[in-house]
Amino acid sequence: MSKESWLAANTLTPEKIALARRVVDEVRRGRNLGDSLRAHALKPGGVLGKSFLVAAYHEMVADGTMTADTLLFDKLRMKPVRTLSGVTTVTVLTKPYPCPGKCIFCPTDVRMPKSYLPDEPGAMRGLEHQFDPYAQTRSRITQLENLGHPTDKIELLILGGTWSSYRRDYQEWFVARCFDALNDIHREGREEPPEGSVVNLSELQSQNETAAHRNVGLVIETRPDEITLDELRWLRRLGVTKVQLGAQSLDDHILEINRRGHDAAATQRAVSLLRAAGFKIVLHWMPNLLGATPHSDRADFARLWQGFCPDEIKIYPNQLLANAELYQYWQRGEFHPYTTPELIELIADIKPTIPRYCRVNRVIRDIPSTNVVEGNRRTSLRQDIQIEMKKRGTHCECIRCREVKGKAVHPDSLKLNDLPYQTDSAEERFISFVTPDDQLAGFIRLSLPSQNSPATEMSDLENAALIREVHVYGQSLPVGAERAGAAQHAGLGARLLVEAEAVARERGFARLAVISAVGTRGYYLNRGFERGELYLVKAI
Repeated sequence: MSKESWLAANTLTPEKIALARRVVDEVRRGRNLGDSLRAHALKPGGVLGKSFLVAAYHEMVADGTMTADTLLFDKLRMKPVRTLSGVTTVTVLTKPYPCPGKCIFCPTDVRMPKSYLPDEPGAMRGLEHQFDPYAQTRSRITQLENLGHPTDKIELLILGGTWSSYRRDYQEWFVARCFDALNDIHREGREEPPEGSVVNLSELQSQNETAAHRNVGLVIETRPDEITLDELRWLRRLGVTKVQLGAQSLDDHILEINRRGHDAAATQRAVSLLRAAGFKIVLHWMPNLLGATPHSDRADFARLWQGFCPDEIKIYPNQLLANAELYQYWQRGEFHPYTTPELIELIADIKPTIPRYCRVNRVIRDIPSTNVVEGNRRTSLRQDIQIEMKKRGTHCECIRCREVKGKAVHPDSLKLNDLPYQTDSAEERFISFVTPDDQLAGFIRLSLPSQNSPATEMSDLENAALIREVHVYGQSLPVGAERAGAAQHAGLGARLLVEAEAVARERGFARLAVISAVGTRGYYLNRGFERGELYLVKAI
């Protein structure tokens, strides 16, 4: 679409709203949405932006032209799949800042935080708003609302390389400004706190417990060698519930020649500490690093499930970029990127081996193909892999592949599954409700620390079993809203808590501790938990 066509489709005018009302009415009467949009194409080209259809729908319901119709609304809005995991994700980017890593595969752009490029979608928003956390958060929420997505349950994803390397006053200010935006307390003429200034984060978090946009998850990314006991306490004070770690490889030789700056043992220590403190753990894994082969990558991937056992993974195949030091190795003939067929074959081989308790968030980074010098340029790699697996007759049983998504759920037909698995520091119980066709409706992660579990020195966690995550799938619905067959409103979360409590009591733990996000505190407080120093706890 040309720039003129895009502007025509996205500039608000009374004529556009009138046209959008006609499209909504036609779709309500049974016409295909695409056919109706094309029939009412704009000049000089393009079709109506879906935000206009959402606005027209709400206007028509408000003025009595039609009654509210959930199925119709789902047809009109943009990419409902974005909120089918039960929450709405808002991504914000930190400012450019020195990174302690010297990795040869990492791109460098002075305008961006280390490892990010200015034309990546999420990074573009950060650059556009000069990395201001309030502006990024508010802009994304407004955009999502205009496209018809519920925004009252927000997972805040803070990206920007190594979070732990930023000054702590900047970290606290950044998180506070994000909460400021979620709480929607900005007023015209209100003085903005300058970067790094002292803020009352605790007060903003308390306000968010009942705010219009509640934070149901706070995610940061950092390096394994940055995780310490002091860092764990700091992350909990900020409200962090999930940590993404750049493991990249579990082969010490590969880590060394790619100048990662830490070994596999550091990743193992970090994972054990994070698990002991109840955090959800996401590991980044990179095939095709310097020195790796498809054969060695298959062996390396298998190590992920030998004690590490991450809750989620991001598979980020190494991509050759001109502004990474690895480019010089390629010029000397010392590095050869995998071809697209080689990459598809590799990931199609390993994906069926992923345990049912893990979620695969990505199988490729969202880097525009124009930046890739040689090797795979396809951003649709996930779909390509699915096609290959279907040809082979294999399938993946990870969480993402089994999520119930928008399918109606009948609580009486659900089966309760309890999947135990052993990590290097705890027994984990992945307790879930599944449909008769093995679709995942909801789950709870219960961690039972063992004698090998590292001491966290946090009183909330003494003799406690840890609830690290409770997640019920299906379309994200506003707080208090209900929909027939929606998994989020079938009481599954409460039932999972009862199951977890029974397991913890049977195993001899005196209490439960939950790593609650700020905006979900009320949910647990209403179910017998009490406020601790950094966690919510319940005697059992």
